[in-house]
Amino acid sequence: MWQQTTIHLKPKSRGFHLISNEITQNIPEISTLSIGMVHLFIQHTSASLTLNENADPTVRSDMESHFNQFVPEKAMYYQHTYEGDDDMPAHIKASLLGASVTIPITNGKLALGTWQGIYLGEHRNNGGSRTVIATISGK
Repeated sequence: MWQQTTIHLKPKSRGFHLISNEITQNIPEISTLSIGMVHLFIQHTSASLTLNENADPTVRSDMESHFNQFVPEKAMYYQHTYEGDDDMPAHIKASLLGASVTIPITNGKLALGTWQGIYLGEHRNNGGSRTVIATISGK
């Protein structure tokens, strides 16, 4: 079985957001599979997807703090500046973290580790809604 679903995420503030539940609510077909994979791809160049800690929200704020230090705004060497001070850093952060994640499906559930969740990295101050393509394969 192959299936593809477009998921429209509501706008979120800048930072890292746990979206595991939002993703699984939009692809209930996962529950019918005993084994498979879901590939999630975000169709944006200033937001990212990654897996990380799902229990302690300070991990998400620490991730935001670190990436803001690691990839600062207003670097004097940026040339792509006409869309705002947060735009070029957002592109760099999105490239560092990536546009996709692939997660196994086992017995009708995402086979995430005990402390793992799916993060949306929103790297713009006003990024707007985001679109994720979920491609599922399995049996």
